[in-house]
Amino acid sequence: MLPFRRRPKLETERMTLRLPTHGDWRPWAELRESSAGFLTPWEPVWSVDHLSRRSFTNRVYWAQRAEAQGTAVPFLLIRRQDQQLLGAITLDNIRRGPAQCGTIGYWVGEPFSRRGYMREAILSVVHYAFATLDLSRVEAACLPENAASRGVLEKTGFKYEGVAQSYLQINGRWRNHVLYAALRADRRGRTDAG
Repeated sequence: MLPFRRRPKLETERMTLRLPTHGDWRPWAELRESSAGFLTPWEPVWSVDHLSRRSFTNRVYWAQRAEAQGTAVPFLLIRRQDQQLLGAITLDNIRRGPAQCGTIGYWVGEPFSRRGYMREAILSVVHYAFATLDLSRVEAACLPENAASRGVLEKTGFKYEGVAQSYLQINGRWRNHVLYAALRADRRGRTDAG
């Protein structure tokens, strides 16, 4: 029998970051649906069943497997004062060996944007990546015109590294992305992320 493993849970000033559970489906689906116009310009096209309970159940199982295998850590952002779901951040594509690297992706519901929640979440996840997972590098990418995403990355110590051509399909089209990275030992200048 495998020994009990504690699931990762991060505490920030205002939030708890934790893995999704089956009970999160309704608040997740409602927030995604009500924020669809705000989110879809920046995301891959949603599948027909994106907001369904079955799709979310698959997401929960994927999160559990990925965390257990050490390939990703998907967190929901839960505001502590009222247990409100605010969004999500995933440390994904964790690579070991000589790379010791991972990539973050994130979203926040429209009612909670521009309130500093994602800044708190990114700082916490990057610290976790460096201090607990012993990663050396955390990467992020966003559309060049996504000023809010670029701003939060820069405010959390990520440095611009360049442009990746046709990096991801966003809203149905292959799109270029600007690339950012935070390094544990950043010789490019101080970073607040770790």
